[in-house]
Amino acid sequence: MVLVRVLVFLLFPLSILSVALNPKIRGTPIVDLGYASYSGYYNASTGINYFRGIPYAKAPIGELRWRKPVPIDGAIKKDKQVINASLPAPACYQSNPSWAEFGASLSAGAPFQQSEDCLIMDVLVPSSPVSQRLPVIVQIHGGGYTLGDAALYPGDAMVNQSSGTVIYVAIQYRLGVFGFLGGKSIAKDGILNAGLLDQRAALEWLQRHIHAFGGDPSRITIWGGSAGGGSVSLQLTAYSGKDTPPFSAAIAEYPWWQPLLNPAIQDAQYDTTLRLSKCSDINCLRALSGTDLANVGQGVLNVSYPSAGYGYGLFYFGPVVDGNFVRDLPSTEYREGHFYKVPTIVDHEGYEGVIFTNPTLTTTDAETKDAQYIFPSADASFFSRLYELYPSSDFNSTFFQRQQWFGDAIINCPSYQIANGVATHYPNPHAVYKLVTAIGTELHGSNLPFLTSADPGYTSAPNATIAKILTGYWLSFAITGNPNPLRFPGAPYWPSYVGGYGGKRVLSINYTQIGRVPDRDEGPRCDFFSSQGTIVEN
Repeated sequence: MVLVRVLVFLLFPLSILSVALNPKIRGTPIVDLGYASYSGYYNASTGINYFRGIPYAKAPIGELRWRKPVPIDGAIKKDKQVINASLPAPACYQSNPSWAEFGASLSAGAPFQQSEDCLIMDVLVPSSPVSQRLPVIVQIHGGGYTLGDAALYPGDAMVNQSSGTVIYVAIQYRLGVFGFLGGKSIAKDGILNAGLLDQRAALEWLQRHIHAFGGDPSRITIWGGSAGGGSVSLQLTAYSGKDTPPFSAAIAEYPWWQPLLNPAIQDAQYDTTLRLSKCSDINCLRALSGTDLANVGQGVLNVSYPSAGYGYGLFYFGPVVDGNFVRDLPSTEYREGHFYKVPTIVDHEGYEGVIFTNPTLTTTDAETKDAQYIFPSADASFFSRLYELYPSSDFNSTFFQRQQWFGDAIINCPSYQIANGVATHYPNPHAVYKLVTAIGTELHGSNLPFLTSADPGYTSAPNATIAKILTGYWLSFAITGNPNPLRFPGAPYWPSYVGGYGGKRVLSINYTQIGRVPDRDEGPRCDFFSSQGTIVEN
């Protein structure tokens, strides 16, 4: 194994901060999109022109709730007025899972103003671009499909490190009850997976308009972590990969494959929404104010926990199989090769299941009861095999046993299934790269301080050297489709997943080393979860 030693100081707790900027104005940047013009602001310390809160679709209110997003292009009557795009836009309505304070930590520093008129994007453009056809990195935020916003994932440091070679975009999409309410009534008189369709609409808007910012629509890399990584994986399988994707590369970090609720559980979710709203049909739900519906959505999370499809660590609202955009379970789509064939990066962290595991679990009976909510279709043979693969003798406690199989089922094994699927079905099997990290807290989301920062030099990151190395890989991948050609000086070569080293290889980064190691996710545990697709995801 080839190893490169690096100095790492990674003892800080995970925190996600949004930093307010105090720009020194050089001049007001203005972009003309044809149907409207927007003015942003320039920040001399970062060397970036910022455009905040640019809408890509009409506000999905009233009759447009649970409808396919309507492009904004034809909805604005152009005049000579320049629209101010220098202030953060409201977040989409948020809701917290009932089992933890996860939402409080994720929302730290986020704009607390919330609205349904939230289908926007922030665009960060280098003030001294090397060309007028720059590659574009598009951030799809995480948060369990119920939390998060564009401001949580600053791209300042990444654009600054790029030295004028990339544009960074962060998008928002409908969340919780607004974006992922399921059930046959929504499918009949609306649309399922509205939040995923919002993401697609944002990418299609970029195809039409990113050139006005100096971006190249043929070189768009989508990137997200957690539910953002899950979103990226589902954008890759959109329409089973049968049409032309509005992006050219993808980065799915710790991809969150929350179990996809079956139709019966979706209907139960919808019925609870009606009951708490005192509504009798979808028309009544569409007539509610945004605040009232947001309160109902939070109430659904509160009263439904625990229940089938909503165990500890899950978020209940999320993507479902709709037969159109999501045509099958993601495990099936990757196994069958039904996805867009583009260069892909996947990764996960060392202890993905910890923050999603109940610390009070002490017995196998309690653990099994907990697991039955997550895998509502599981039978006795499932649990027999589960505990055979994760014997209690391998772990110090029930807590660590549970966090391991939860992390494997929801994140680690999905990263393997994506990498293996791309390597198997992509005409160029060397265009997929996998990373495993044990840095920072080593917990879910611990990569974020190393890749997203409003601090141009990453001096506030747990380790600035590691931050620049990771960012260098990301920038090289976005520019060339390969993380190696433009990697940070001194960073080791990142082999492709199937690249000539005696089997599948991943890049491993821990406290003291960076090097190539075998993919430890490959094996009977992930084979088990892959074979149980209808139990795990449906």
